Amino acid sequence: MYQLVLLATLGAWIGFANPLFHFPPAVLAFPLGLAWIGLRAVSGRKAFRFGWLAGTLAATGCFYWMVIPVQIYGGLPWYIALPCPVLLAAIIGLYFALFTYAMHHAAKLIDGVSLCLLAGFTWASMEMLMGTLFSGFPWMNLSSAFAAWPFAVQGASVIGAFGLSGVFAALAVAVLLCSTYRGALILAVGLGALIVGFGFYRVSTFDVGKRDYMVTMVQGNVDQGLKWVPAYQAETLKKYAKLTAEADAKHHPKVVVWPETAMPFYLQDPTPYRKALEALARDMETPIITGSPAYRVTDMKTRSYNLYNRAWLMDSMGLTTQYYDKEHLVPFGEYMPFAKWVPFKQLVQAAGNFKPGLDNRPLKLNGVALGMLICYEAIFPNLAQQQVERGANVLVNISNDAWFGNTSAPGQHLDLATMRAVEQGRWLARCTNTGISAFIDPVGREAAVSTQFKAESLSIKIAALTANTVYHRIHGWLKTFIYVMTAAAFGFIAFAARRNKGINQ
Repeated sequence: MYQLVLLATLGAWIGFANPLFHFPPAVLAFPLGLAWIGLRAVSGRKAFRFGWLAGTLAATGCFYWMVIPVQIYGGLPWYIALPCPVLLAAIIGLYFALFTYAMHHAAKLIDGVSLCLLAGFTWASMEMLMGTLFSGFPWMNLSSAFAAWPFAVQGASVIGAFGLSGVFAALAVAVLLCSTYRGALILAVGLGALIVGFGFYRVSTFDVGKRDYMVTMVQGNVDQGLKWVPAYQAETLKKYAKLTAEADAKHHPKVVVWPETAMPFYLQDPTPYRKALEALARDMETPIITGSPAYRVTDMKTRSYNLYNRAWLMDSMGLTTQYYDKEHLVPFGEYMPFAKWVPFKQLVQAAGNFKPGLDNRPLKLNGVALGMLICYEAIFPNLAQQQVERGANVLVNISNDAWFGNTSAPGQHLDLATMRAVEQGRWLARCTNTGISAFIDPVGREAAVSTQFKAESLSIKIAALTANTVYHRIHGWLKTFIYVMTAAAFGFIAFAARRNKGINQ
């Protein structure tokens, strides 16, 4: 059984993006190994235990980078930082344990193609729950492992990233069973051909639009440890201003994008920094989107206020009349759940406890509606869906991946964000502080990508698209359909098991 735990673990470590050796198809060994554990286990309890062990080890390898923001930038001691990825992995591992447990009991009553399909629905339901319960953290999205191979992820334009993960899980289990069941072999070949065939067809025929909207993104590569030091604020602004002015003179963009909290001060206050930024926008006659913390006073007498992680749009006149407040905040980073019981203020350095934004609309500029996503909001399909529903014809993701250092996280984050472009059929401009910044076209190809840990700008022409994908149109009932099919299948299995038990007695 431990060999199967190792198989599943290595599949996840190699299949998901990492700095050493990334081979996307290896990720199929993850659901294959978990299903095999379920089928081989002599009891449901052992299936759950070994599934949890495999899931926890796999997640630990995908989350190890959490130590860096907590220990280095959060300033917390190593004995608090080191357990963080393991604790999170142990919680995420419970989802995978439930998958193995489900496969163990399902295999007692069904087999072949039926078991493969059930594995697919179960995996898709599991990932959706992973992105919903307790704030959600769908970081180990199976289909995102294939984002480096755009042809392999085109199914997300029809059934979304979670649905496509279910297809990959069904494929993995079909491969596992193909030597035993002829139907499983046919299913494996069929799913593989469908994924590849549809993928190459869509990539080669999709119209990415008339690329006439020049966008510049600036990657400042500002040291996270110095960023919030007051003495370094002027230097930060100078660096972004210099890179922006150079790109503007050469490319004349319609808009310039700076990363999440690129400006480590309150942009809404009439400070010299604010005035310098206004002057830059007016001199270039170019709007700038930049991240900056913001506040809203709630009680003048008590000086109470709420903090927001905000993306400001400063127009070519230096006015900031539009903004987007981050809606999905990072627990223990941007806000503290269970604050009364946790013996520390926050796990990472930040301006304070933020409040989530409400009823955000796309930022409108020159006839283009820019759907904003801040930081890890890009890993949640519903937020990109919401922006497109509200008229966004371009997606913009600003992030500060400097927290992660030279680890797997920036690559994993980029892969997850890429899925939003494919799901919605929109160009995605992803601007980060230290990389990886990239322009992603609507089929998930990198049109331009930055060099990590280098101060530079990227400028290309993109297109504002209005046509909606199949996934965008069926998003509402697709989720319900997957849940209902999964619940109905296991309801039938439970009923059949009880009936068989009664007959045997």
